[in-house]
Amino acid sequence: MRILVIEDDREVLDYICKAMAEHGHTVDKSENGKDGLFLATTEDYDVIVTDRMIPAPDGLTIIKTLRASGNHTPVLILSALGEVDDRVKGLRSGGDDYLVKPFAFSELLARIEILGRRAGLKHGAEQDMYLSVADLEMDIPRRKVKRGGKEIALQSREFRLLEYLLRHKGRVVTRTMLLENVWDYHFDPQTNVIDVHISRLRQKIDKEFSQPLIKTVRGAGYTIEEKADTGLSS
Repeated sequence: MRILVIEDDREVLDYICKAMAEHGHTVDKSENGKDGLFLATTEDYDVIVTDRMIPAPDGLTIIKTLRASGNHTPVLILSALGEVDDRVKGLRSGGDDYLVKPFAFSELLARIEILGRRAGLKHGAEQDMYLSVADLEMDIPRRKVKRGGKEIALQSREFRLLEYLLRHKGRVVTRTMLLENVWDYHFDPQTNVIDVHISRLRQKIDKEFSQPLIKTVRGAGYTIEEKADTGLSS
């Protein structure tokens, strides 16, 4: 993960950065709020760790500024202010977690990794709703497909078939896989229902474009990808 640590105690800052680097993380650091806020708003981080009491702007102001600008990078507040009211104020300002000093590094590391995983899962879920290959785009929530900016009308089964191919782009999907996951059938994969629908889908997706995306893998099944490989045919 890429982590930003904002902490005005040089000893604590160096300790955290060194330990994080030893665990394979990339760490940027700042000893004041001004530089910390600049980094947080101009660079991409998986997690931000900030002390509350740092040279202006303070940690909570940094968080509020980020949230107001639409930046939702997970933030862990690290502070010597450990009363319940302090923690509540920190979380209500937009912080995602709060750890009181003094702290055990193992706990800090675990909390950071949890925040990073949560953010990754959320991002992944959002990404799963929008699939693409080359200039072909699928917007699943809106049930729309475009290629080269041109909207393509698909029937329900064609949409499901294309979605399955896109979720496995670059990989071969067999007729059996398609029957079981798109049609919910469990019978002879030699039935031509797959070939018929693939043919119809190709007419809509590939016919008007110079680069075919849906390809047949002889003796195996189908794949959708931008680059043509040996043994594939359109």
